Amino acid sequence: MGDSEQALVEIARRVLPAGGFGNMPQETIIREGRGGRVWDVSGNEYVDYLLGSGPMLVGHAHPEVNAAVIEQVGRGSTFFANNEYGILLAAEICEAMPCAEQVRFASSGTEADAYAMRLARAWTGKSKILKFEGGYHGMSDYALQSLWPSRAGNSEAAVADSAGIPASVGGEMLVCPYNDLEAAKQLIHKYKDELAGVIVEPMQRLIPPAKGFLEGLRALTSEYKIALIFDEVVTGFRLAYGGGQEYYGVTPDICTLGKVIGGGYPLSAIAGKAEIMAHFDMAKVGTAGFMPQVGTLSGNPIAAIAGLASLKILKRPGAYEKIHATGRAVWAALDKALKEAGIPAIVLGEPVMFDAIFTTRGSITDYRGTLDQDKAMSKRFNDAARANGVFKSDGKIYISLAHDEKDVADTAAAFTLAAKVAAEAVPA
Repeated sequence: MGDSEQALVEIARRVLPAGGFGNMPQETIIREGRGGRVWDVSGNEYVDYLLGSGPMLVGHAHPEVNAAVIEQVGRGSTFFANNEYGILLAAEICEAMPCAEQVRFASSGTEADAYAMRLARAWTGKSKILKFEGGYHGMSDYALQSLWPSRAGNSEAAVADSAGIPASVGGEMLVCPYNDLEAAKQLIHKYKDELAGVIVEPMQRLIPPAKGFLEGLRALTSEYKIALIFDEVVTGFRLAYGGGQEYYGVTPDICTLGKVIGGGYPLSAIAGKAEIMAHFDMAKVGTAGFMPQVGTLSGNPIAAIAGLASLKILKRPGAYEKIHATGRAVWAALDKALKEAGIPAIVLGEPVMFDAIFTTRGSITDYRGTLDQDKAMSKRFNDAARANGVFKSDGKIYISLAHDEKDVADTAAAFTLAAKVAAEAVPA
């Protein structure tokens, strides 16, 4: 770390809680990103698999996205009124996402998920929401329930994940293990008269859905008029152009979107069936059924035009084939490096988004399966990977359209070195 970077770290520790913008490692300060790479303020270069926590699916500073944004900047940044590109982006989302008949914009995934849960309550007139243990749905009080509980066993009772959340909130949330359709069936049947919605990541963190799981949720929620909500903030436009609902072939009632749709700028969306989205329209549902929603920057033209430019790139023939192929190559390199170093681990996820879980388990199907992972080994490996030019989080590798063969080759070399370092550091 150079002197200027160290100075910035010291300033950050003074003016930012925990020295950073959120709950993530703060050792590296990034100055620039281009394509599939980033550079820190000391000039070190990395192959980037963090991708801004996912939104940069077409790569950093893509010329077409930059040109679109620069074009709009000259016209103004936001108007708190309908604008051309926000309308066109909503139309594109409706074309892409199987469940989307109408769209309402917000600025963050947290907002979108909170509105989606409220929308389910407005539509059904019921109050409880079922989520799956370990599932991430933003930072609202209702979402921060049983995201990372450490208690033994699963239970329908939610556990708050943060100080400052009233205990009463947990009483409106039910919790079930992901991929356990029988447990979900029992809870849904038990609370069918109180349950407004089931919110689920179609691929929960790195865990793909078991065969029949999403289909089973769809059937159960349809039977009891419960809103099925897919949180597609991460998976939307990533697994496929139509998100997880296209990729896995199950259509929810409501979905939430973020990250990719803003092209690197703050934007999120709630999309769903017109009958349900009507609760945003007082003229259609009256005062009692109306659900107000507003945000200063919702649908702003900078983010909207960046999102449209990104989606135009992703819609081109071969784009997703390339992303998946690159992901399979990086996956294979990671798996090979760990096996050759004799490190117990499995690579978990889908080709566009995955990582190693350092465990002796043969498979992982829910949150509980991740609790016995070797976190010390994970830290050693990820620190060594970063030292050898791979920038990633400690729990996820995002693949972009911009990653190329050299990125893959450099990554494979870095993983080999990192695995060797991590294995050699194991205490005798």
